[in-house]
This record gives sequence, C-alpha cells and structure tokens, in this order.
Amino acid sequence: MKVNKIYATLVALTVAAASVGAADKPATAEKVMRYAFRVAETGFDPAKVSDIYSRTVTEAIFEGLYGYDFLARPAVVRPLVADGMPVASSDFRTYTVKIKPGILFADDPAFCDANGQNCKKRELTAQDFVYSYKRLYDPKNKSPVFSDLEELRVLGMDTLRKAAEKPGAKFDYDTEVEGLRALDRYTIQFKLAETRPRFIYQLADSSVYGAVAREVIEKYGDKTMEHPVGTGPYKLDKWTRSSSMSFVKNPNYREVYYDEKAGPNDPEAAAVEKLMKGRRMPMLDRIEVSIIEEEQPRYLAFLGKEHDFYERMNATFAYQAIPNNKLAPNLVKQGITMTRTAAPDITISYFSMANPIVGGYTPDKVALRRAIALGFNGDEEIRLPFRNQATMAQGPIQPLTYGYDEKFKSEMSEYSPAKAMALLDLYGYTDKNGDGWRDLPDGKPLVIEYATQPDGFSRERIEIWKKCMDAIGIKMVFKSSKWPENLKMARSDKLMMWGLAYSASAPDGDGALQLGFGPAKGQSNLSGFDLPAFNKLYMQQQLLPDGPERLALMQQAVKLMVAYMPVKVVSHRTMTDMSHPWFEGYVRRSIARGFWKYVDIDTSKLPKE
Repeated sequence: MKVNKIYATLVALTVAAASVGAADKPATAEKVMRYAFRVAETGFDPAKVSDIYSRTVTEAIFEGLYGYDFLARPAVVRPLVADGMPVASSDFRTYTVKIKPGILFADDPAFCDANGQNCKKRELTAQDFVYSYKRLYDPKNKSPVFSDLEELRVLGMDTLRKAAEKPGAKFDYDTEVEGLRALDRYTIQFKLAETRPRFIYQLADSSVYGAVAREVIEKYGDKTMEHPVGTGPYKLDKWTRSSSMSFVKNPNYREVYYDEKAGPNDPEAAAVEKLMKGRRMPMLDRIEVSIIEEEQPRYLAFLGKEHDFYERMNATFAYQAIPNNKLAPNLVKQGITMTRTAAPDITISYFSMANPIVGGYTPDKVALRRAIALGFNGDEEIRLPFRNQATMAQGPIQPLTYGYDEKFKSEMSEYSPAKAMALLDLYGYTDKNGDGWRDLPDGKPLVIEYATQPDGFSRERIEIWKKCMDAIGIKMVFKSSKWPENLKMARSDKLMMWGLAYSASAPDGDGALQLGFGPAKGQSNLSGFDLPAFNKLYMQQQLLPDGPERLALMQQAVKLMVAYMPVKVVSHRTMTDMSHPWFEGYVRRSIARGFWKYVDIDTSKLPKE
C-alpha cells in the first residue's frame, strides 16, 4: 500500500509587475485533501456508474440542474445550474427549467479543432441536458438508472429506445421528442405521460444526471469512463485504476459562495454554517484519493496524519475509537473530531430470482428464502462485525426518507432457527443421503453460494452466515471477488446471493422500493424480483402526492417484499466520520454524496515536517 504524506507542499506564486518593479510575494500553501475509498471506483461516466464511490467523484465533476443543501435536514432541494426552481404544471406532467447563462465546461481537447488548435470555451446549454438525458436511454450505455427514467414515461423517449434496440440500429440523438426539448438556448422542458409530483428528485442528482458535452462523448467513444468533462468544481488530473486518483480545481468554475443553511435544532450544522459562510467554493486546490480495501491500513493512515479525514469509520474500530459512542480521550487530545448520524441506508443480502435453487415464486422456493432469512442472526451481525453501529431493519425503506415507519415490525428482523427448520422440513429440504446437509426436495444437493469481498469486515460477516446456516443444516460456500467484479456479475445475474448496502439518493422511499420493481432488473433491482402485484403497487404510489394514501400503498409493497423475501434486509447503519483539526466544514447531513466543494483545509494547522 502506498499512501503519500499529507503535509502540504508549497507552490510558488509568480505575479507580473505592472508599471513598477515586480515584488516577490510569499509562497502560498496548496490546500490538498487526502483520504481513501474502501472500494475501487468503476469509472467516471455519469450515464454508466451506480456505485457510491464512482458517484462521489462524478458529483464533483458534473452538475445537474438541482442539488441538495449540504447542511439541511430534512433534505432541501436547491438550484445548482438552474436559474430558480422548476415551473411545474398543475398536473405535475410538465416541468420547465431555466439554466443560468455563462456556465462553462472544463477545458478539454474535445473543444479544439482537429489539429488541437483554436480551442474555445464551451458554455453549458439546455441542449446539453437534452443530450445527457438521452444518453441514459441509449441501450449501448446500459445505464443503471435507465429504469428510473423509464418509469417517468418521458413522452417520445420510449419510441427512440425501442428503435435503438433493433438489431444493427443506433440510438437517434438528433430527433426531437415532445417530452425532452430545449425550448431555447437556456430553457429545457420535460413532458411526462403521467403525474410525477417528485420529479425534481431526478433533477437533483448530479452524479448520474449531470450534464455532459456531446463533443466530449463523441471524441472519446468507449473511453468516456476515463475522460470525465463537466461544469463542476473539480476535474480529473491523474488516475491509476483501483489504486489512486487525483483531482484539481476546474479553472472555469463560476463564482459561487458558501450559503448552506443548517436545519432547526442542529447545533453541529449551525456551527459549520457560521464557520464556512461566505467562502468562495471550491476551497481545496487538490484532492487525492487512495483505494485502501483493508480497514486497518485505512484507519492507520488517518491516525498517522497521512489522511485528513476518515470517512465512514469501519465498525471494527468502534470500541477503540468511539467507546460508548463518544470519541476516545487519546483522539480528543490530538484535536480529532467526529460527526455521527443515522444513515439513510440499508444493508442487505439478496437472492437471485433467476437462480434455479433460490429463485422462483412457488411456495417451496419462497419457503427456502424465508428459512435462510429466519436462520440468519442479524442481531449478532450488528453486535459483532458492526460493533453495534447499526440498528435492525424491518423493511427496505431507509430512515430519513419518506415512507419509513419506525414503528413497523416484520419477519424481516426475526431470528428463529426453529421456524427456519420447520419450513425446510415442511417443503422437503431434508437430508436425504445422510451426509448431514439438507438436500433439495428432488434429492439433489442443496448448496448456497454467497458472494463476498476479500476484506476483514466481509470475513467477519461470512463467519456468522456460515455458523447460522450450519445450525439449520444448509451448506453455504463463499466466493470472494473484488467489489467491482461482484457488481458486474450481479448485473449479469451470475451471483446466487450477495451482501451489499444501498444508500438513498433522494429523500424518498421510492428508491428503496425499486429493489423489488420488475422493470429495474439488473439495475437497482439486482435480485430480479418481478411480481405483478408488487409492480402495480409501485406504479400506483408513484402517481400520488405524499399523504396517507401513498403511504398505505408503500406499506403494502413492503409487506410483499417481506413475504416473498427476494432481499433479506438486515440493518440501517450509523455513520461516524472523523477529521483532523485542520480539516474544516465537514458534516454528514445531506442525502447527496458530494462534499468536496464544501470543505476546506486550514494550512496554518497542518503538522510540520
């Protein structure tokens, strides 16, 4: 593992003299933030990424029409490149958005002539958003968020998609459609086939709905994951895949000042607001990210002051770093601070519904999944690998999102080996050859394959899975691959079971319900669950404004997921992040992943070499 020291380097600032002799100015310390991802990125094309790590990057490089206030809780949507909030029709089917003029993309050879000369500044226009949204429909891009847009039923886009799906056909980017148009240089209009009261949440995620320039996409072709060019505060500088990456300020970024608003009764966020208010963003000159999959070296890099902050403290170190959920005295003495909050996420293990052993909708297949879920001790997982840094989940909807009911209880959280074995016996999953392991009803061996990652935390989790499955007579084997490889195989429906986490990208439970929505197979719905009754409920709740009727439909959908168990939801994590005293402005409050432009380095507090 290679981790560069975090001490700031000095950059000479040369200033040309005007009419009198030039006076030397003192060197200024470059503001560099260094930290680590625990999982490797997959790339930086917003149309093609879904993992939180890649989306953290794309949210800093690209910009959507809207974003979220960094400090506010509950979440507040604010204009980003849009000039004000959208104008919505009374039936919530038409949305018209103005874009601020004068916003520029980062410079790139794509904006030069064929000889690399006559380079021009490239302004963001409404047509860029039309093109960027169309890319999400292009079958060639296999966008993980296509199902989100498909549900919106943007008028005319389904026709373009279907035409492009024909053998030998290409997606038609040049034909104007009724539902996605640039009315003029700075105005974009969306027209939807059905009511969508929460459409703005689609417009507020820069990580996947950020604008790209057509010239860039056409220049780099299949290499767009390596050449991100956006209007955001940062641009890619260097990248060694699955090892390290660095980013620098986008010189073309417009003049923007910190104006985030803390929510009520939130003194931590209020203190950050007071400290940072009025600073020009972005404040950091450079960001360096390492990929460190093992938790101990990641934590030690932070303690050794090689990293400025430690994001998402692994629960492995909870007893040492935050005994009784308070920062340890030895860390307090070093000036280290922490921010801690319940996360809008879930940890899950999903079953592939297409798998001949664990998939299917017949009573025996449902019984097998429910038995495996009942036989797993979620409390032990929370107590041991998570070190009590999580709470038991009852369903897929995350805390801090609309539709979450803290009073709801279900079988999802139940641990009952007795019930599990009774279900298995009832449906014929018994030991038929006397080897001590249960077999399938037809007598063939019952072997459950669980995908995992090669890190310490994952090893702790699979120890619990093995012990629990051994106790009910189910043979479970584990196959380890790096996270990006597991994700790729999951999307291709090549995994039987896999454990991962889902973080909310909007303050609404609709995204969590997508885990069971049939048309989202291979995207957010990795299990491939496709139940007509569930799909109907999902579509019905989408059409309704927030209120009791919608909540009732969402609850019915949750109960169907509990009953059919395509996904075993285990817990909601509590997130703890730690910072050194020179790292300023960080707090975990917003739904959004992006935080780079909101934080700063106080170079006067950096450790001396």
